Amino acid sequence: MLKATLRSFLAHKGRLLLSALAVLLSVAFVAGSLIFSDTVSRTFDRLFASTAADVTVSPKEDLDEAVPSGRTATLPAALAARVRQVDGVAAARAEVDVDGLTVADEDNEPVGPTTGAPTLGTAWNPTERSPVELTSGHAPRGPAQALLDSETAGRKDVRIGDTLTVIAPPGSFKVRVVGIVTFTTTNPGAALVFFDTRAAQTKLLGSPGGATSISVDAAEGVSDAQLKQRVAAALGGHTYDFRTAGEQAESDVEQLGGFLDVIKYVMVGFAGIAVLVGVFLIVNTFSMLIAQRTRELGLLRALGADRRQVRRSVLVEALLLGLVGSTLGLAAGIGLAAGLIELMGLLGMNIDAGEMVIGWVTPVTAYVVGLGVTFVAAYLPARRAAGVSPMAALSDAEVAGVGRPLRMRAVAGAVVGAAGAAALAGCAAATRTSSAASLLGLGVVLTLIATVIAGPLLVRPVIRVLGAAFPALFGSIGRMSQRNALRNPRRTGATAAALMVGLALVGGMSVASASMTRSFDQQIDKTLGADFVIQNTNFLPFPKEVTEEVRGTDGVGLVVRGRFTPVAVRLPDGDRVETTAAAYDPRLDEVANITYVRGDSAAALADGRLAMDRDFARDHGVRVGSTVPVEFQGGRSAELKVGALTDQDSAEGFGTQGGLYFGLATLERYAPGGQDSALYVNAAPGTSDDDLRANLERTLDPYPQVQVRDLADYKQLVHDQIAVLLYLVYALLGLAIIIAVLGVVNTLALSVVERTREIGLLRAIGLARRQLRRMIRLESVVIAVFGAVLGLALGLMWGVCTHQVLALQGMTALAIPWGTIVAVVIGSAVVGVVAALLPALRASRMNVLAAIAHE
Repeated sequence: MLKATLRSFLAHKGRLLLSALAVLLSVAFVAGSLIFSDTVSRTFDRLFASTAADVTVSPKEDLDEAVPSGRTATLPAALAARVRQVDGVAAARAEVDVDGLTVADEDNEPVGPTTGAPTLGTAWNPTERSPVELTSGHAPRGPAQALLDSETAGRKDVRIGDTLTVIAPPGSFKVRVVGIVTFTTTNPGAALVFFDTRAAQTKLLGSPGGATSISVDAAEGVSDAQLKQRVAAALGGHTYDFRTAGEQAESDVEQLGGFLDVIKYVMVGFAGIAVLVGVFLIVNTFSMLIAQRTRELGLLRALGADRRQVRRSVLVEALLLGLVGSTLGLAAGIGLAAGLIELMGLLGMNIDAGEMVIGWVTPVTAYVVGLGVTFVAAYLPARRAAGVSPMAALSDAEVAGVGRPLRMRAVAGAVVGAAGAAALAGCAAATRTSSAASLLGLGVVLTLIATVIAGPLLVRPVIRVLGAAFPALFGSIGRMSQRNALRNPRRTGATAAALMVGLALVGGMSVASASMTRSFDQQIDKTLGADFVIQNTNFLPFPKEVTEEVRGTDGVGLVVRGRFTPVAVRLPDGDRVETTAAAYDPRLDEVANITYVRGDSAAALADGRLAMDRDFARDHGVRVGSTVPVEFQGGRSAELKVGALTDQDSAEGFGTQGGLYFGLATLERYAPGGQDSALYVNAAPGTSDDDLRANLERTLDPYPQVQVRDLADYKQLVHDQIAVLLYLVYALLGLAIIIAVLGVVNTLALSVVERTREIGLLRAIGLARRQLRRMIRLESVVIAVFGAVLGLALGLMWGVCTHQVLALQGMTALAIPWGTIVAVVIGSAVVGVVAALLPALRASRMNVLAAIAHE
């Protein structure tokens, strides 16, 4: 049986190649994501471990910033002198590191990275742990000199002697580049500007006696843990944060972890789609191969092979396929990881591909995925093969049990579909986001399974409708193509299922994104009452001088500032909720339309008061007049009274749970030093919007990071953010379509082999080659469109239910992108034509007499 299995595998290796490609893609994305993330993680582990001081003293920060506040936490630089007196300290330095700077050249063009990485301003304190070294020029002296990293200088053509404008939190100032530094380790993609320590304190922090941290070096024989304990005892363990080199490196890696996790989850998403769609392809391939080998399997049974041996034979073929696909996929995954590393290099993150990390987990995972996918996918066809009777060798019948499985499919599909529909109905009726999202996920999985199970039952009614025009348009060729698609419902359903999965995903996400876009548009129209909004390009806060410049612009009538700050509120029900609160100037009503259930803007923005979303307040037992303890950055806390409750129907999430806001005077009292995140500007009487915009843009020309946006621009900004999600979905769709095309090609190729004698007879009675190719193309088109119709119907149902979840977050508008749906159906027909090219060409080139004689 083993010899027969190996010979059968080698005899059908051409037919199995396309299925091996599905396994290859699945494994490649899994292996590539693991190798890339392991390589980047190790690279940055080394970077942070090699550059971290033995002990770092930093300001205590108990709240995480979900939205940047622009506040730089500091401590007294004089602490370095106290630390030097501690036993076991070899050296201590006051450090200044400020991110979120904007550095512009003489043409007011930013020289920092455009990939989202920060521009950092740092005090020049070179040590053996420094990640850079001075390679040309000299160290900065005084407030008008600076160093720039070589990669930024090369990318933006900045040379020694050039003048740069640095826009820092205290204000903007000019410096002359007097030297270039080069990274000795991995550049994480940031732009670095170095100043002398005094200039960094004055210009970046606005405090000549401030620092952002103290770096401490241990004397010989003193461990990091011992040094940390001694320094903490000298300074007061509850006043500052103390971290050893290992703890600091771990903290730095955690901050970078969000970026790495995004890449990892995207790769896993691609791998998941490849695995899911690949399963359908492999199931279909083995089902067809077994149907074609009915006589061969029957002979094996007649010669004495029992059912277990036949089933084992098919599973061994599947495992051989998985082994080949996994091996090739692992190699492709290494190539994919190398490509990602090169891509990161183009984005400014230089990682040495020669140090690629391939741990033991990667190949093990690759082979587990590849072998597991093929084994699971081939198990049902293997059981079907084991059911072939010895009499099949004489009758040349197809696998037994054709009628019963369809009846079983109907029952199973109905049960699973009913459960899925109930879950989706529960999602639509849910009143809490968490329960609605859980029911949505369950409903999506169950309805997808139900559609796959019941797909063959839908083939005949749906394809009769889709192909109804074929006889009228293409005559007998159209009629035969339609009947060929109807001939084997299981095969047609399995082939279309691969395409259905991808299109269901894109259909659901398209409805969700279109609904989000329309909801945000409605919310902006409803809420925003300002003529213009001034914001940073990447939503970071901007210096106060920008606000002053805007206020002094001709034609400006009103400027209302907006800021964000992390807070923690302790609620009457005992919950402590960390979120992001907003702060505004008193005349908020003139630039925004806020719906209040209780109170008004005056009550919300009064000193010592705050506003809260009514649903959040109801859930936690808060009423107007309730006093809630609020913790601010820097360790300060206050007892604020609830002055107003709002009903904005605005989206929560992104750290803004609770809809909290208060007056800027309150924020300045408890968390001073923040920066404005937005300015809401109205024109003065007699000034047109066009004139005001021109004046504002002229005023803000020296600040390249700041943009002037009107209502339409603001909407477009939101659209662009949502589009990023859609691009990912379209990429997933592209991968699903690639594998689906392989599935259609595989099905048609095997179908052509199965119908060799039939094709020969058709050719013998006068069917032209051109007509034969058209027949196969039409069959492919109707299968592809059938998959598209099922997928889009499923996706629309998912999208509408997803909208119900979004509605609980304030995004109440439902939008269905009919243009996208029509384009997808047309694209599916094109996919069908492309997939049929090679099988149709092969069929048309058959020798007529050889085809008639084929068995």
